[in-house]
Amino acid sequence: MRVVISIGGSVLAPELDPCRVEGHAAVVESLAREGCELGVVVGGGGVAREYIGAARELGANEVQLDQIGIDVTRINARLLIAALGPGVDPKVAENYEAAGDSIRRGDISVMGGVMPGQTTDAVAAALAEYVSADLLVYATSANGVYDSDPKTNPDAVKFDEMTPSELVDIVAPMSRDAGSSAPVDLLATKLIERAGMRTIVLDGNDPDRVEAAVLHGDHDGTDVIPEGSSGEPSYWAQR
Repeated sequence: MRVVISIGGSVLAPELDPCRVEGHAAVVESLAREGCELGVVVGGGGVAREYIGAARELGANEVQLDQIGIDVTRINARLLIAALGPGVDPKVAENYEAAGDSIRRGDISVMGGVMPGQTTDAVAAALAEYVSADLLVYATSANGVYDSDPKTNPDAVKFDEMTPSELVDIVAPMSRDAGSSAPVDLLATKLIERAGMRTIVLDGNDPDRVEAAVLHGDHDGTDVIPEGSSGEPSYWAQR
């Protein structure tokens, strides 16, 4: 089973807490022992936003701001690598080819951002498509996909299941609404739709939730199930 896991920076390291990073690393290592081939994409989180905010005040343009954000994601990736054992590629993958090569030779590959204009949500979706992953998991600070922003709408309704095209339709208006926070960005949803990628969006603050979702499909987030899929994937039925 080949899996790409996207861990938000605010999930991995909202503060510099080694125990929290070790908890996520332990789950990644456990999944590898279970036979999963793994790519992990790490976001920048609040630290990236702080650096970007400061640089914007200093006059940096949008490409420069994106580059700063990418640098922070790669620092977070190095933090996770430091907590992982010998089965991880010690280098942060800076492109899809490098990550794919690591995964195919049996190493855990960890990467951050890749290029300006592309979030780590999109990087994870593109990596999943590039390596023909069986499953893409977004470990976010939200417990799934809602029909509107639950932070501003207390009546927002969470989806247990949806198709990739429905995910695009839900996220698109959120992305146009300044101040709203979609759990996955619009480009990522379009890549998921294009690839027909089985995807789970869940609250990753407890890393054990990620392990249960990957190994058994057990979670209380949102399942994004490609059109035409029938039944549970074979890798869950075998466990």
